[in-house]
Amino acid sequence: MAVDATQPYDDQNIFAKVLRGEIPAKPVYEDAFALAFPDIAPAAPTHILVIPKGRYVSWDDFSARASEAEIAGFVRAVGKVARAAGLVEPGYRLLANAGPDSHQTIGHLHVHIFAGRKLGPLLVDPATVAAMIARGDSIG
Repeated sequence: MAVDATQPYDDQNIFAKVLRGEIPAKPVYEDAFALAFPDIAPAAPTHILVIPKGRYVSWDDFSARASEAEIAGFVRAVGKVARAAGLVEPGYRLLANAGPDSHQTIGHLHVHIFAGRKLGPLLVDPATVAAMIARGDSIG
């Protein structure tokens, strides 16, 4: 179900429960500002989620309400995770959904780190997808 990112934070969301230790995760990184762990339904060979430890619904909520230290700490954590996973070369993609049109499904800000193969264009029209398939290009 899509999340309305303008609504108040719901402390019963799955990532809030992970942060409280109510749901297990397999952390690959943790500091005062962030927790990172593999996505349970990976969309790429490497698919890591990085979540802030604060109560933020979306990137908009985070950028409006988080302290400068939280923002800097979280952004640095995302970079540390990518570097530690060896993703800088050949490259990776970051994605943070915000609201229903973006298909945000969890009401806690999270950044997806995708890597491990050529990821293709971010947004494409159906004709472009058909041409890519015909050529045998990656479309995901």
